[in-house]
Amino acid sequence: MGPVPASRAPAARRPAASTVRPGRRVPHAPARPRIGSRGRVAGLTVVLLLVLVAFAGKLVVVQAVDGKAIAEVARDARLSTVDVLGARGEITDATGVVLAGSVSRYNVVVDQRRIPNFKGGDGVPSGAAGAAATLAPLLEMDAAELGGKLVGTSHYKYLKKGVLPAVARQIAALRIDGINVEQTAERVYPNGTLAGDIIGFTNSSGHGLQGLESSLDSKLSGTPGELTYERGGNGQAIPGGYRSGEAATDGQTVQLTIRDDVQWKAQDAITKAVKDTGADSAQIVVMRPNGELLAIADSSTIDPNAPGKGSAGALLSAVSDVFEPGSTGKVVTMSAALETGTVTATSQFQIPDTYAVGNQIFHDAETHGLLNLTTTGILAESSNVGTVQIGQKMSAQTQYDFMTKFGFGSKTGIEVPGESSGILHPVGEWDGRTRYNVLFGQGVAVTAVQAASVYATIANHGVRVTPHLIKAWTSADGTITGAAAATSTQVVSAQTAATVTTMLESVVDDGTGGAAAVDGYQVAGKTGTAQDISTGGTTASFIGFAPADDPQVVVAVILKNPKTSIYGGVVAAPVFAGVTSYALTALGVSPSGTAATLFPTTW
Repeated sequence: MGPVPASRAPAARRPAASTVRPGRRVPHAPARPRIGSRGRVAGLTVVLLLVLVAFAGKLVVVQAVDGKAIAEVARDARLSTVDVLGARGEITDATGVVLAGSVSRYNVVVDQRRIPNFKGGDGVPSGAAGAAATLAPLLEMDAAELGGKLVGTSHYKYLKKGVLPAVARQIAALRIDGINVEQTAERVYPNGTLAGDIIGFTNSSGHGLQGLESSLDSKLSGTPGELTYERGGNGQAIPGGYRSGEAATDGQTVQLTIRDDVQWKAQDAITKAVKDTGADSAQIVVMRPNGELLAIADSSTIDPNAPGKGSAGALLSAVSDVFEPGSTGKVVTMSAALETGTVTATSQFQIPDTYAVGNQIFHDAETHGLLNLTTTGILAESSNVGTVQIGQKMSAQTQYDFMTKFGFGSKTGIEVPGESSGILHPVGEWDGRTRYNVLFGQGVAVTAVQAASVYATIANHGVRVTPHLIKAWTSADGTITGAAAATSTQVVSAQTAATVTTMLESVVDDGTGGAAAVDGYQVAGKTGTAQDISTGGTTASFIGFAPADDPQVVVAVILKNPKTSIYGGVVAAPVFAGVTSYALTALGVSPSGTAATLFPTTW
């Protein structure tokens, strides 16, 4: 065989090529793990364990070691401290009838910064507009006006004060973020104008501004306390949260000597008297001989529930306004003359209707011929001339001394604010006319309570007792303490007081005060008419007491500038009779039973 051609020579043996199908990935042998990756995993595990240990350790520290301190810090951040006022004490009359008390009310306040959180819904817009629309019907306010109060940056602003408890509960139930209700107390006066100017009133903070509410404020208010409590996000107290503090002490309740029934009668009588006589104003004072005031009625009394513009004149005029006592002041002159032995009840005088002392001329109220009157008759007929003749027998200093002993020119010490001392000029300043004018109640000025006190002194056997309104105090724990004993002064002897009393009975039985008579009782009293310096008019009055044989009630009726008559015996005496009769009945005072044995009035 011949040689093989090169092209057909067998090829050199090569490794067979792998058959690869299109689109299929050639498999690789699995990679061997590297030692470095294992170390990294182990490291991360260690770090994680360390972090968990750190957190666990911190948790142990927070909970077991510092937990109490941290909780206290958080709690302290939620604490709020507020002053707590004790309930204001009541004012009652002598029988326990409440004249002034307190009731629970609520103030609605807003934190304006939280109002934008209001979500609204169901057709109610969000924010201030929606909150206002929701609250306006409950607060009885215009929604637009209320909305204006909700907008701002203040964290505490009043929306409405004095809201009733039922309304406050409805508002609280809405849970509007930023709206809170606060409990407070509102002062109420159940009897309205009855004794309004005696009681006075308080301001919005509960502090007394006038009358007994003012003068007795420290005792009525009590002692404030303090409350610290844990509050939530809306400022509300957290139920079961931290609470501590010092409890407030409620104010004391004061019981007055005033009787609401007698006060009502006096107020009713004075209102009718002003209407019937056209007087500018009037007062009635009802008191016991021992200085206890049963009623002080003033025609200008106010309603302390809504004093309004009347608060400017809220001072009790019976202790703040002064007037010339006129002939009711003659009782002082008669007492001084009898006490010093200058005259007796039956001393005899001849009385013309006009009388001259130097260049001073004095007149009786009515013209008359020469009268033969006793000292008693001079008082019964209210003769100015006769009174001057008696006064001539005493020195000016003696008259002045007795006027001061009866309380002229000095405050009585009654518990209400604004009391006037009256006017009594020093004796060294008396001119020739004043020397005798004061004998019949001119040239001197008194308050209605001062004037009544003079007659109470005679009714109390010559002992003057400070007029007073306080009977007792009741503390928060129920302890009752009687008021301190009123000061007393023996002004004239019991004998002189008894003699003057009998002389005053003649005024009612056979003198100018006949209209003051009360059926079944002996009545002692005196009419008065004097010029009113301030108005140019007159002051008509009647002051007296009953029963004259065992005095229980002293009543003073003062009418300023009456139009129907200037005489106290005409316009004031009938009012005295009505009020005195009512008071005697209310107090259960038995009738006198027998008629008085009187001194002769003429000779």
